[in-house]
Amino acid sequence: MAPEKQGEWLAAQFEENRGHLRAVAFRMLGSASEADDAVQEAWLRLSRSDASAIENFGGWLTTVVSRVCLDMLRSRTARREEALETSTTEPVASAERRSDPEQETLLADSVSLAVLIVLDRLDPAERVAFVLHDMFAIPFEEIASILGRSSEATRQLASRARRRVQGAPAARTASLAEQRQAVKAFLDALKKGDFEALVAALHPDIVVRIDEAATRTGAPREIRGARNWAKGAIAFSRQVQGDVQPMLVNGEVGLVWAPRGRVRRVLRLSITDGQIAEVDIIGNQDRLKELELAVLGEQL
Repeated sequence: MAPEKQGEWLAAQFEENRGHLRAVAFRMLGSASEADDAVQEAWLRLSRSDASAIENFGGWLTTVVSRVCLDMLRSRTARREEALETSTTEPVASAERRSDPEQETLLADSVSLAVLIVLDRLDPAERVAFVLHDMFAIPFEEIASILGRSSEATRQLASRARRRVQGAPAARTASLAEQRQAVKAFLDALKKGDFEALVAALHPDIVVRIDEAATRTGAPREIRGARNWAKGAIAFSRQVQGDVQPMLVNGEVGLVWAPRGRVRRVLRLSITDGQIAEVDIIGNQDRLKELELAVLGEQL
């Protein structure tokens, strides 16, 4: 085959697999732009390879893009923590929201933000094993070759990741159904900006505690009373728009603010008689890392 014809044929093979590769990379990386970088790197590696030796282009490309993503995940942690230490939350979130939201929306249509939030808290090997096996049904033997581990070790990685994604029930005073209902009423009122409905979703004597990293300097660290907190809650919801997600926080329903899947605030909630009675707003990164976050059933 003439070189130009071979190049055209290779490009056509790659384009047939591009959508699948972007889906794999997005679930692993949680970022449309990084997913595109990983897919582009897979194309570069394909163009430098002996195509005649590749029997299964889809499988070969999936393996390559998975390895690229694994390398990106392994090098990401230090950069992210440095960025968090040197910048405030709101400007970072604003900048992230400007980074091609249309692509983010298209890719995120088939995976919930809550899932991306939990995936982002897995270590790289766990994330790769879970995404490839549970989301794309790739056998453990193939994943093991990507991770450089045995099939059994890879199976254990995916199992551990699955437990973290699904969460574990906590001993609770309010049933999970009651918690869901109370949180839904709260979110519905926030979305509509309905002050009275929001007050009705809150216990009259609600206590809201805010850690230092979650509020501006000089602002109160504790707020008492439904009406006192409702206005501030509505203002905050307008600022963050649709980035607040109901999730399991240490086994109980809470709220997570995570622009582009990066956790910035967690609201731990206590429900009494169908109303939110206590809120612990956490912004400190060390505290956030200690929380066990998991998706609610309908988010999987």
